[in-house]
Amino acid sequence: MDRLFFGLGAASAFIAVAAGAFGAHALRTRLPPDLLAVFETAVRYQMYHALALIAAAWASTRWPGGLIHWAGWLFVLGTLLFSGSLYALALSGIRWLGAITPIGGVAFLAGWICLVVGAVSGRR
Repeated sequence: MDRLFFGLGAASAFIAVAAGAFGAHALRTRLPPDLLAVFETAVRYQMYHALALIAAAWASTRWPGGLIHWAGWLFVLGTLLFSGSLYALALSGIRWLGAITPIGGVAFLAGWICLVVGAVSGRR
């Protein structure tokens, strides 16, 4: 699981950097400021949770167990739902897509809780 989470984290970080560059250069003049801010929020949270996936990869080698694996999968799900819905909202302007975003946020929060509990209760 450590290699999978590390690879997914690295790929997600790559995508976040590319999306950030795309937003800064290609979208800056094409999107209204409020939707550009939404896009930037998606990039920021994707990068945070790409790094969290890399942390989960490391943690899975130190404290193997179900909670660490849950954390990694919840970070993946959160990225897809939170950042994905915000990217779609920013690029399409369809506001109801923002209703999906909190589900991704809850997945992020649950992932952090799993990571904390897995680390505190984990054994080496």
